[in-house]
Amino acid sequence: MRYLNLALLILFPIAWFAPLLRAALLPIFGMDEISVITGLQSLWDSDAVLALAVTFLAIFAPYAKTIGLALLHWDLLSPKTKPVLDILGKLAMADVFLIALYIVIVKGAGMVTIETAWGLYLFSACILASILISWRSKPQAKP
Repeated sequence: MRYLNLALLILFPIAWFAPLLRAALLPIFGMDEISVITGLQSLWDSDAVLALAVTFLAIFAPYAKTIGLALLHWDLLSPKTKPVLDILGKLAMADVFLIALYIVIVKGAGMVTIETAWGLYLFSACILASILISWRSKPQAKP
């Protein structure tokens, strides 16, 4: 589990820049790829509060949890911090839910074409792997 957790330190940044979805007003004009980073750039221009929330949920929470678990695995962090790391993981999963909700809402509007891309699956897999690693990482009592 230690090394899978360390792999997430590399996979999360890849997932942030990978295309989550492709969107177009009409399918004949071509599709624009949207990633976590490009979505955040657009949000900062229009709604800074929402951009701050998404930055926390999509970038800070999962990465802080991954670093915290790595420190916990190598006995560099107190096992008492495990509940906080679990909460960070659940907050990160909220971002995946928001993305899925946006896709459903926009598809229902009918004017926009939305296709999911491989980055959404990578980002979701990273979050789920992080939750699994956290679940399997039981705090060990020190003698």
